Amino acid sequence: MEALLFWADMKVVTREEWLAERRVLLAREKQLTREHDAVREMRRALPWVKVEKNYEFEGPKGRESLGELFAGRSQLIVRHFMFGPQATQGCVGCSFASDHVDGALVHLEHRDTTYVAVSRAPFARLDEFRRRMGWKFKWVSCGETDFSYDFQSAFTPEELAQPEQFYNFERRKLPFVAEDLSGISVFAKDGAGDIFHTYSCYARGDEGALGTYFYLDLTPKGRDESPEGNLSNWVRHHDRYD
Repeated sequence: MEALLFWADMKVVTREEWLAERRVLLAREKQLTREHDAVREMRRALPWVKVEKNYEFEGPKGRESLGELFAGRSQLIVRHFMFGPQATQGCVGCSFASDHVDGALVHLEHRDTTYVAVSRAPFARLDEFRRRMGWKFKWVSCGETDFSYDFQSAFTPEELAQPEQFYNFERRKLPFVAEDLSGISVFAKDGAGDIFHTYSCYARGDEGALGTYFYLDLTPKGRDESPEGNLSNWVRHHDRYD
């Protein structure tokens, strides 16, 4: 019934009328593209912060430092994947985002960039879920370090007990209580081996990586989510759809 009501509300016009409205939209799309270009330039121009703390991760090669995660490249993208120490499977939203990664890996690696997912759950549990999902990207555990806390993707019980938490670069009340939240952080390594934090984004900041959203946004129904834009209304682990 909802689908019938949706289609019944759509306006049908002539090809000439459609072209006139499409040209108006095209002007807005070009304006948005130029604004995106300007934002990307500002992002590349951000100053860097040297990473002074030593972090150690557990992964398929055993213990590895943050520097070793670069795998010989000078740029590192870290996905803060919501999978806490007590969780039995990965966050649905982070899994949705991770479904878009494997096809990009070969291209990233040939542009001097390594991609790694990082979570606080033990490595064995992460690897089991990765194999269940059929993903190829590297996934490591930071559960014995402060890495997730330092980069705004995890919160201590004491922090969650406060009226507000620091997330997405401001102090505010989290939309829901969670020890782990998602995000992306980017690091660079110079010739001397020094590591620098260059960028992070949280909340909806990584939507550009979600190819499914790009395609849905082209359709009449769009994302067809709740007014709050909650993907959990419909997204499932890809092996859990009917």
